[in-house]
Amino acid sequence: MVLNHDSSKPIYVQIAEWLETEILNDQISTDEKIYSQYQLADLFNINPATAAKGLNILVNNGVLYKKRGLGMFVKERAKEQILLRRKNENLMNMVRDLVQEADYLKVDDEELMKMIQQIRLERRGES
Repeated sequence: MVLNHDSSKPIYVQIAEWLETEILNDQISTDEKIYSQYQLADLFNINPATAAKGLNILVNNGVLYKKRGLGMFVKERAKEQILLRRKNENLMNMVRDLVQEADYLKVDDEELMKMIQQIRLERRGES
């Protein structure tokens, strides 16, 4: 992964999202030790304090837990928790934006649903 230093999204948020994606992709499993702030700093060439902020987001969200003197580990059911949060926050925001744009363009619900179904078919290779 390459961090986008030009993004409006802070680097520490990008770090947290990258780690979540690693968990979602089963690259990091439940109760597995994750990268330390120093490993992340070396990996992405960033300040360790920035990496620590990214890790703390995941601790505060209940995705990671700390073992004193040993590091941070992935909590049980972290994957399900990440999926639920992303669906409720990210996906709902995207849908709101989509519906707002459809309203501006006078696209009715039926046409919008057909567009969504077409994209789903294309992604499955069924177009």
